[in-house]
Amino acid sequence: MAKRIRSGLKRRRQSIRRGVRNQAARSEVKTMVRKARGGQATAVKTAAKALDKAASKGILHKNAAARKKSRIMKAAAKSK
Repeated sequence: MAKRIRSGLKRRRQSIRRGVRNQAARSEVKTMVRKARGGQATAVKTAAKALDKAASKGILHKNAAARKKSRIMKAAAKSK
């Protein structure tokens, strides 16, 4: 049986904790983006802010966040 290195065990615990936190944040962003597809100005603004925040924290890649923002802005402009 392999030796259980303390630093490895700690990294595993941290990774699990961060994964759960990131999953929750990603889910929240997805919900906001879905609501913003309706084209309401407040929903679009909230979703854009959430995407920026997720990108700054490294939950989403910055280009992916920019792409999603662009698409919801485009949908909002089209619905007007």
